[in-house]
Amino acid sequence: MLLRADTQLIATEIRDYPEWHKGRSDYGLWYIEIDQPELIQYLDKIKAQFSDLLLPAQQRQYHITLFVSGFLQPAVQQYDDDFQIQQLQQQIKRIKALQLTAFELEIAQIDSFSSALFLQIQDHQGVLAQIRQQFAYVSGEVAALEYCPHITLGLYREAWLSDMVLQRIQQLSLKTMKIQVKKLTFGYYKAQILQGLLYPYQQIELG
Repeated sequence: MLLRADTQLIATEIRDYPEWHKGRSDYGLWYIEIDQPELIQYLDKIKAQFSDLLLPAQQRQYHITLFVSGFLQPAVQQYDDDFQIQQLQQQIKRIKALQLTAFELEIAQIDSFSSALFLQIQDHQGVLAQIRQQFAYVSGEVAALEYCPHITLGLYREAWLSDMVLQRIQQLSLKTMKIQVKKLTFGYYKAQILQGLLYPYQQIELG
């Protein structure tokens, strides 16, 4: 459990964040799409039990983030968190060279960051670490935290006390569910839209 007792959560403000995006639009990342209907239904059910704590009307599809790349730029890198198309092409080449086959992940438990509720993901085969290593050879990741594979359920709308959330998490009984990974996706979202849709840009089909 990442969330500690006797702390306060962080509320997400519904606003534009110009100090972050600096006028740029397309924020890129590698991710795994969650496209299994029964799993989406299960995630919706869990999220509904915490709907009073979370920001409403989030559009972003369920996904597992693999690697946070940064703002897509065609050529010139102006800021540290810019990501060039040329770098993306290098990453694709490296992943294809691995000749990965389809693999399986598993939902572990419900947990929380200070700002978001999520489901932890277990990778018993260690495939995600292999993939991330290839991406990191090409570009540094735009992420301050240690990597924790997860599916975000929602962002908190108030600075709730962590004990209340922990108590509700402990009352839930989760069922084990498998995630079949048959492709990797590079996509982006519009930085000016909070929790907006993910737009696929490139995909790698796994053998």
